[in-house]
Amino acid sequence: MSDLSRLPIENTSTQAEESIVSFQAEIPLNLEMAMKRYIEMHPNWDQYRLVQAALAGFLVQNGVNSRPITRLFIENMFSNTSVNS
Repeated sequence: MSDLSRLPIENTSTQAEESIVSFQAEIPLNLEMAMKRYIEMHPNWDQYRLVQAALAGFLVQNGVNSRPITRLFIENMFSNTSVNS
């Protein structure tokens, strides 16, 4: 199960004022291994982009009607660069 703990919020310098919240989560070993294999096979993805796309996609598919969340999902799915590039 997830054990989320919030760390300090950092402001980013993007066009719109956004905040980034870091968290830690325990995930099953098989999920971690699948994530690592995917990232190894797709070098333009990193763990941050993968988690952001997964969370945003889940929210969009489950009825969250938010333009910023939809934009984040689309940007992660169709961008050629990783989040940290």
